[in-house]
Amino acid sequence: MAKDTPPRWDRRMQQRLARGEAAALGELYDRFAALVHSQAHRVLEDDAAADRVTREVFGYIWENPDAYDPRKGSMRSWVARLTNSQAVHRLRESEAAALAQGGGGSPEELEQKVRRAAVAARADYIVTSMPAPLRAALELAYFQRRDYRQTAADLGVTEDEARRRLRLGLQLLSTAQTRPLEGSSPPGYGRSL
Repeated sequence: MAKDTPPRWDRRMQQRLARGEAAALGELYDRFAALVHSQAHRVLEDDAAADRVTREVFGYIWENPDAYDPRKGSMRSWVARLTNSQAVHRLRESEAAALAQGGGGSPEELEQKVRRAAVAARADYIVTSMPAPLRAALELAYFQRRDYRQTAADLGVTEDEARRRLRLGLQLLSTAQTRPLEGSSPPGYGRSL
């Protein structure tokens, strides 16, 4: 994962984009392109479609740099939110087109597939936007199969602190299933591009 971006960097990046600095877009792309592509691919399960969403997200950012408000969250969170929203939008479009062409399935199956993708996208967004200490604890526990004691040792924190981070991270992730992706964010952070 890309390292966390400090708020000052976020504000400066937004200002540079607003001035139309092409180098700023390149820097932003270098920092977040892998995140955008992987999240889009997770929803769409197609490299070409993920590439298209990646281009659309960075195109949107270039054309609308003022849509980002540093007071509402980090640049990383905003980019992830735009990606997830656009990927779910593209999935809905492609599945509806396939259904209209008689590609099998029913409208109910289409909605189920979109719902599953939206939940996955929301989980990705939550992990991407959670504070680094929570994310680090979850990554150790999930990807490296560490228990809370090992996580505490790896992070250099107390066992109580490791348990707290894991519990809070899991509570945040549990909301992916219960809260809808669309409309759950501030205005401008969840609409399709």
